[in-house]
Amino acid sequence: MAAARTEFKRGSRRRGAGSRFRAVGRALRLPVTGTARRIRRATHAHGAGESGLGKLIELHGVNGAGDVMITVALASTVFFSVPTDEARGRVALYLAITMAPFTLLAPVIGPLLDRLPHGRRAAMATAMGARAVLALVLSGAVVTGGIELYPAALGVLVASKAYGVVRSAVVPRLLPPRVSLVKANSRVTLCGLLATGVAAPIGAGLQQVGPRWPLYGAFVIFVAGTVLSFTLPRKVDSARGEGRALLAADEEHLPGPLRKRGKRPGLRTVGPAVTHALAANAAIRCLTGFLIFFLAFLLRVHPMTGQSAAVSLGIVGVAAGAGNALGTAVGAWLRSRAPEVIIVTVVATVLGAAVVATVFFSAFLVACLAAVAGFAQALAKLSLDALIQRDVPEQVRTSAFARSETLLQVSWVLGGAVGIVLPLNGTLGLSVAAAIIAAGWLTTVRGLLDSARHGGRTRPRVA
Repeated sequence: MAAARTEFKRGSRRRGAGSRFRAVGRALRLPVTGTARRIRRATHAHGAGESGLGKLIELHGVNGAGDVMITVALASTVFFSVPTDEARGRVALYLAITMAPFTLLAPVIGPLLDRLPHGRRAAMATAMGARAVLALVLSGAVVTGGIELYPAALGVLVASKAYGVVRSAVVPRLLPPRVSLVKANSRVTLCGLLATGVAAPIGAGLQQVGPRWPLYGAFVIFVAGTVLSFTLPRKVDSARGEGRALLAADEEHLPGPLRKRGKRPGLRTVGPAVTHALAANAAIRCLTGFLIFFLAFLLRVHPMTGQSAAVSLGIVGVAAGAGNALGTAVGAWLRSRAPEVIIVTVVATVLGAAVVATVFFSAFLVACLAAVAGFAQALAKLSLDALIQRDVPEQVRTSAFARSETLLQVSWVLGGAVGIVLPLNGTLGLSVAAAIIAAGWLTTVRGLLDSARHGGRTRPRVA
């Protein structure tokens, strides 16, 4: 009897120790698992979990985190690690070797996707996997300074933009019944922004360990993204009912036997409101690309009073990111109310901010301009999404998203090229910024307001 009691006590002590270890393990896992559950509830809300949109939202977060890791590594290597004069030459070389070929390749992405409608999941996985491999290539190049840095960076850029085009084409296939297209895009974009905000300081911390480590982090993230791409629903690869969109404001240019001979048709079948909105968005994208590169060098030479160049750039970057997040949130709230008027208003607002920053040039106004530009870019893009939803037939909507996204990416590249070659004079640079946005506003305001007065095309809403 005594032996039995002794054995029972030993077993109780073993079970008690095991219970304590399990309790400690649960306590350590709780922050991670609890956060994961909350993220999953947010991304899968309002039917997004059942439709598959929730998985796309999470995939876009992974994409944003991986891209910012590579951005941190390349910025530290090409921009921050050398004196200003040398940095400008290196960034110019970087743009010449990467951006110029991309400008030629980007227009091919949309038409190529039209020919591969059944392989969208594979295309997204390929874009993720390619960047994982290229991150490893870059991890060696950032240390040795080898020439392979530039073609690898070009590959990362092309793969990133290809993913963005495919993602835009996929969203309409995954809409829940009670979620509009503009709201779905705002949720996807907001998740990417949040993931970028979380990953950026992590990448900066890894950079302090060594220049390779952010790229190792990017490799792990993109491998995860490759796997997640194949978890999207199979309907992503379905092309049933789709056609090929060709954008042009001239409604007389129609496909098939109604096409007029002797005229070169543009992007047809989408209507004048969409093409005017696309032109306005292209002007805003061109402006943001210009500001990124121009301000990067301007603030390095002339940082904010009492701040270092890195802190000055960080302040402007945070302002732009906050404006972008606010624009995304406002877009989700406004949904599709008068999208033409919204675009005209936000473009006029950023034009006013650019003019004020030019006339009363100061570091504070530069940060305000970056915030307003980020806000305008997000809200104008969501309004463009709403117009595509309203005016473009469902049969060609996916293709229209792919091609419009390609044009916007090319506009960003062109703006960046202007920013890198311009002299580092604040007033001159902001005058150019104001001219870019003024050209976009003046050429589109009349067409957008006319479309708003006439209500656009009346098509049944499907989202």
